[in-house]
Amino acid sequence: MAGFKGQAEYSVDSKGRIAIPAKMRNALNPEAKSTFTITRGFESCIFLYPMDRWMTIEAEMSALNSYDRKARNFVRNILMWADEVTLDGQGRIGIPKTLTEFAGVSDRALIIGALERIEIWNPDSFQRYLAEQDEDYESLAEHVMGP
Repeated sequence: MAGFKGQAEYSVDSKGRIAIPAKMRNALNPEAKSTFTITRGFESCIFLYPMDRWMTIEAEMSALNSYDRKARNFVRNILMWADEVTLDGQGRIGIPKTLTEFAGVSDRALIIGALERIEIWNPDSFQRYLAEQDEDYESLAEHVMGP
């Protein structure tokens, strides 16, 4: 499966629905069956995982040591926000109100492809996030991808 990439800004309707860009819908593996798990992400965004990838994540979480407090806390935190959503006939998903409130998403949302997942951001929050980064793009690339 090709990873999700690119970005698009879309409006969020009064029912909390947002369209997923066609190029991202086209990158879905058929095993996902147009279904995602949506949950709280990091840096105040929402994570949207295709169902086939989410099943792998659940298996990874199941393998964590349930006697470890940090493992239990992580599993609770990611799963308490999680919900299953399916693309409708117009290529939209409904975002649960708890997640729109968490991410500060109201009338507009920035959708970003992030390889195995899609991220949904408040566009202003994402601009602030970018401005707060201490490393420029080239230094970050060297640090992460370099020797």
